[in-house]
Amino acid sequence: MKKFLKLIALVLTIAMAACCFAACSKDKSNETENNAEAPEADNVLTVATNAEFPPFEYIENGEVVGADVDLANAIAEKLGMELEITNIDFDAALTGAATGKYDVAIAGITANDDRKKNMNFSEDYYKASQAIIVMADSEIAAAADLKGKTIACQEGTTGEQYLLDNKYEIMSFKTGAEAVSALTSGKVQAVVIDNAVAKALSEKQEGKTVVLDEALTEEAYAIALELGNDELTQKINGALKELKDSGELAKIFESYELPYDAE
Repeated sequence: MKKFLKLIALVLTIAMAACCFAACSKDKSNETENNAEAPEADNVLTVATNAEFPPFEYIENGEVVGADVDLANAIAEKLGMELEITNIDFDAALTGAATGKYDVAIAGITANDDRKKNMNFSEDYYKASQAIIVMADSEIAAAADLKGKTIACQEGTTGEQYLLDNKYEIMSFKTGAEAVSALTSGKVQAVVIDNAVAKALSEKQEGKTVVLDEALTEEAYAIALELGNDELTQKINGALKELKDSGELAKIFESYELPYDAE
């Protein structure tokens, strides 16, 4: 009888060991599969942008597209990394890059002195300026005519800062499109925003608005990163140089009918 009980105990022990082995093997198999499917975090370039800035970044068929997105893809390819884009408010994109939540912010960002105090910037990649949008029948024909007028702009932009510095009465909006809506509805008399964006937004109004020829500022776009992240900044600068030297950068902007000064 004792031998029989010992035999049963031995069989149960072997069965339990087999189950444990199978479970462990399954877990390891799942772990291997998951690791194969998910790219390593170090190989992903996380990009924050604000897709309300055509033609640099905007939504088309539910996806974020634009000249800056093409640029981000080209840089990621040069670095041998996968690209992950997050569309958020402009201010949040800047903060996300400054704090390291995202590797970079690419959103038509001007690398001015104030921003350089809080974040790293790449070399410039596009020259820009601030422009004025008015109604087609407006009496405003130049910057001098903006005195005493209420002007719309996008929050957190250098356009907003220009207006504040020059003591204009302003209304700030989350997006450039909202600023233009304020113009067409009569809430403001003009909009100040980046020149290429001004043209893209104005074209959608089918002749109701025009962009004045006078440029209010001269600026340059750069890629924002966390302050002190010099290693990634240098890598991105290297990728930008390759794109400039090869003519790829010029082709990106030409494909969106954006004037590009290689200098």
